[in-house]
Amino acid sequence: MRALDAGGNAVDAGVTCALALAVLQPDVVSFAGVAPTLVYLKAEKRVVSLAGLGYWPAATDLARLRAEGGKSVPEGILRQIVPAAPATHIEALRRFGTFSFERAVTPAYELARDGFYMYPELRDSLELHGKEIDRYAENAATFRPGGRTPPVGARLKQANLARSFERMMEAEREAPGDRAAKLRAAHDFFYKGPIADEIAAFHRKHRGFMAKDDLAGFEVPIEDGISATYRGYKVHSCDVWCQGIVLLETLKILEGIALKGLGWNSVRYLHTISEAMNLAFADRELYVGDPKFIQVPTQMLLSEDYARNQRARIDPLKAFGRMPTPSSEKVSLAPDTIHCSVVDRAGNAFSCTPSDTMYDTPMIDGLGFNPSSRGMQSRLEPDHPLLAGPGRRPRLTPNPAIALRDGELAMSWGTPGGDVQCASMLQVFLNATEFGMALQEAIEAPRVAPFSFPNSFAPHAYFPGRLCVENRIAKDTVDALAQLGHDIEMWPDKSWSMGAVCAVMRDFETGLLHAGADPRRAAYALAW
Repeated sequence: MRALDAGGNAVDAGVTCALALAVLQPDVVSFAGVAPTLVYLKAEKRVVSLAGLGYWPAATDLARLRAEGGKSVPEGILRQIVPAAPATHIEALRRFGTFSFERAVTPAYELARDGFYMYPELRDSLELHGKEIDRYAENAATFRPGGRTPPVGARLKQANLARSFERMMEAEREAPGDRAAKLRAAHDFFYKGPIADEIAAFHRKHRGFMAKDDLAGFEVPIEDGISATYRGYKVHSCDVWCQGIVLLETLKILEGIALKGLGWNSVRYLHTISEAMNLAFADRELYVGDPKFIQVPTQMLLSEDYARNQRARIDPLKAFGRMPTPSSEKVSLAPDTIHCSVVDRAGNAFSCTPSDTMYDTPMIDGLGFNPSSRGMQSRLEPDHPLLAGPGRRPRLTPNPAIALRDGELAMSWGTPGGDVQCASMLQVFLNATEFGMALQEAIEAPRVAPFSFPNSFAPHAYFPGRLCVENRIAKDTVDALAQLGHDIEMWPDKSWSMGAVCAVMRDFETGLLHAGADPRRAAYALAW
């Protein structure tokens, strides 16, 4: 809000927000993590994607990953891939913003240097992962000094991260040339200069894979992303290096079904959207991965003919697959993330889902951050589309979205939640566009989420037929879904596990923007 009030555009404000989130939610966002980003350029009526995802280092040894991790990528330093977020934020500013890196990072720097109030959700997360955090010196010293999680209300400072910000600001400030050259100096300080040296030295010391050349070679691609039409909307996502295609394919399948006629959150409606998602998730498992290394049939998956064929596979009287054997196992909480959407007075939009956890991998001594641990989303099976290997990118769960109508911004939205993201984003979008709910109402409404596919995160748990349901869904509806063959797992009202959708939506009749934030987590919608 400070960035917008000072005259910044949506990208300036969005980058400022994303950088601050790396400080304020350090359990789920790393400054050196991932940052898949979409930008809507009002003047061009165009959406561009910044591919904020790094790749496996050149020295990645698949045999060693298998030896130390078994069937999945092990925790620790070996799951670290090249950081993408710093380059993404700097490139977004250079290409589409007006701020310097220093101006955008100053709020994050102040929060890291001076500290902020330890709020309950962060305290609980740090305590939950306390034993994992304590394995790594920098992580423990920062977030659990003396082996204890700071209590709610304590001042949490991140001095080493503040110093990393300060050094990059100094590099930008001292560099000759125009704004673009100075932003490049901040990028180079991280990827080619002292910070890269320190990351590489840490990896040498601890037998990691990353070398300075891996960092020096990273540039964030700017792409068109992918999109699909749905009843007058054009919904955009990042390319198939993330799971956004699941949302798009599901919408295409549902486009030919009269959803209103099924009744909102009725048995038929929830069964239908869940089965459509299950079809799309099955395709994710079979086809989707880094398009630089595998041929993903994106055009086919989003085609009208394919959607028609998939739609015909949905049986209104029976869920897919066998009736699951009753199990006491619950869907485990996935490593998580956060989302920010910004729309400015000119109508430009910024949609970003930055991420990366710090309890499963070491932070770099003295730098106050860990390189992206998204290697956890790669696989070790030789014939899998997500096979880990030099230069390959894992497939991200974070998937920001932007929807247009007649070239004008209709919605910018996203959520944390790992594999739950597409389900929550789909239901909020349908609540608002199909059922006419006010945006905040659309976000707060009870949701379901299928998990009948291998989890994106190591060790890739699989629960055939699983459908997680928030307990505000009527009991007779839940019982009927179970009778159709869904393996029901009940979640609490407004469950933390169902993500936290944040969105901005345009009312085309009034021209006003509506913002909404999810009470399932600490999230806020601000507007004026």
